[in-house]
Amino acid sequence: MTRPDIDRLDRIVAEARRNREQRDQGYREQALKICPWICARCGREFTRENLRELTVHHKDHNHDNNPPDGSNWELLCLYCHDNEHSRYLDEAGYGEATSGGEQEPSATYKPFADLQALLKGKK
Repeated sequence: MTRPDIDRLDRIVAEARRNREQRDQGYREQALKICPWICARCGREFTRENLRELTVHHKDHNHDNNPPDGSNWELLCLYCHDNEHSRYLDEAGYGEATSGGEQEPSATYKPFADLQALLKGKK
């Protein structure tokens, strides 16, 4: 890459980060005004001293969906927020297996299928 290309990419990345920070700051400030400073999962309470550990989670995972009534937000502590996104990624990767749905059997071999017949034959 040439230097002008690198400079252009640097400007694009810097602008994207500024836009994200502005967007995040906007809905975060709104959420902190309308929601109690309590993690919606574990119930941990927050004060001004540790408020940076309280995050805004988008229920539909769309960071651009920010209704002013806060219906797409929930406040989660860092740990619960990480856990929520891990569960979301697991579900996306494994389908219904992690969301409580019925799971297809992973193997067709049934090692104990004839066990009762074998036990009856030994009596």
